[in-house]
Amino acid sequence: MRKPVISAAAAALAFGLALTACGAQDEGSGGGGDGGTLVVGATAVPAGEVLAYIKKDLAARNGLDLEIKEFTDYVLPNTALQEGSLDANLYQNEPYLDDFNTSRGTDLVPVVDAYLPPMGVYSKKVQDVGELPDGATVAVPNDTTNEGRALQLLASADVITLKEDAGPTASPADIAKNPKNLRFKELEPAQLPRSLDDVAAAVVNNNYAQDAGLSPAADAVLLESAENNPYANLLAVKRGNEDDPRVRKLAKLLTSDEVRKFIEDTYEGSVLPVTPG
Repeated sequence: MRKPVISAAAAALAFGLALTACGAQDEGSGGGGDGGTLVVGATAVPAGEVLAYIKKDLAARNGLDLEIKEFTDYVLPNTALQEGSLDANLYQNEPYLDDFNTSRGTDLVPVVDAYLPPMGVYSKKVQDVGELPDGATVAVPNDTTNEGRALQLLASADVITLKEDAGPTASPADIAKNPKNLRFKELEPAQLPRSLDDVAAAVVNNNYAQDAGLSPAADAVLLESAENNPYANLLAVKRGNEDDPRVRKLAKLLTSDEVRKFIEDTYEGSVLPVTPG
């Protein structure tokens, strides 16, 4: 099983990530309209790699001029999109987007689902979540939607039981049964892979797992199923730009047979292509 690593293109941009995060208003960024360069924000893995493949192999012959701006967190790609320095972004799922719009007052909308990056539980201490010892500490994302998703994943393996009315924004307060007396440590999503030396397990978003050299398909002790999963990553734009011809071209490419094959060959089950409904 290949352990996905950051592509050479993404690695070459590593120094630029910090600059991108701080410089969302750089000259040439965004601006909307139906001509010129389409500026798309993304996290490095897998979104940045998928977009880099499109830019290198598909964009020009499909009449698309694509610029990729990579970010290291989940907030700036949306604020930059709202402010107009990006034309679109690719990195988030719809529950996160909905919560972001509600909490931040943004007006961002989905265009198309692109792929599913399954969230996983990782551990250097156990080989199965059922082996977690009594009183173990489990690190989880500290943002509302990803924490709820992490707890739902643990509940799917009967590690915990959530209250019947606990939804996608569940928190530790919504745990009805905790037979192992697990303790939950809330961390910034990007910090979760680095916490594995200090906790019994960590529930890590796919992009940060792969960024840290972990293979979701091979290394996770528990991995989300693709069946009926609402957490596919999507292409998003500011409301009113859904029909921008450049956006429609990118949406078509993201769901093309070529991109499906790239995802299947590159990630070998660690990222799953999505067939549009």
